[in-house]
Amino acid sequence: MNYNFIHTYVSVDCVVFGFDKENRLNILLVLKNRDKAQMEKQRRLPGSLILSDEDVDDAAQRVLHEITGIKKMVLKQFRCFADPNRASDPEDAKWMEEEYKSSIDRIITVAYLSLCRIDQKMNSTKYDTVDWFPIDKIPNLPFDHNLIVKESLIEIRKWIESDFTIIFELLPKKFTIRQLYQLYNDLSERYIDIKNFHKKIASFNYIIPLDEMETNVSHRAARYYKFDAKVYKKNNTKLIK
Repeated sequence: MNYNFIHTYVSVDCVVFGFDKENRLNILLVLKNRDKAQMEKQRRLPGSLILSDEDVDDAAQRVLHEITGIKKMVLKQFRCFADPNRASDPEDAKWMEEEYKSSIDRIITVAYLSLCRIDQKMNSTKYDTVDWFPIDKIPNLPFDHNLIVKESLIEIRKWIESDFTIIFELLPKKFTIRQLYQLYNDLSERYIDIKNFHKKIASFNYIIPLDEMETNVSHRAARYYKFDAKVYKKNNTKLIK
């Protein structure tokens, strides 16, 4: 039997989640200066071809460092996207040729998800524009990036069920119970009564109440809390059972 083996390139693409002051789940999209003539169409997930001497996980960390300036971030590989037609759009093929100075017939990507606090200052060394977009306002993206975002949401919901502490990578270092409640609901897609949620949180000695309240808010000021990872490791209790 004769096989027609492919000559292909391998890349990484990263879905970076953040949680904003309006209690919305966001992801990071990037743009280079030369793309601004078609800005909305050219926004994309941050990614890169893998270098010849580079491990795939190291490539993902490099991409994250190029968009945030952070050397090490929470990172999870979740799926490979290898549809033969994922880069068949002429505009996508043109972009790859300009980006990598090479004609690329087929590209397979290894997808990662990562978590970043939105108040973290972005210090990108590669992209001119790095923007947060609410998850329900993601524009049409090139390649199969919208599919990658969709699959990343499925994956992060599985992740939170096995290790809820990833929530605290998204929340500010001091947060309200309302913020924690909103984020947990968004990620888990499980409805939890807010009163029962408050009672559950009060029983956890690793979610520490602070002597500090919200200020300049139109509603009743809420108390701030912090997460104590050291205490949690001793207890290792799930947030919601």
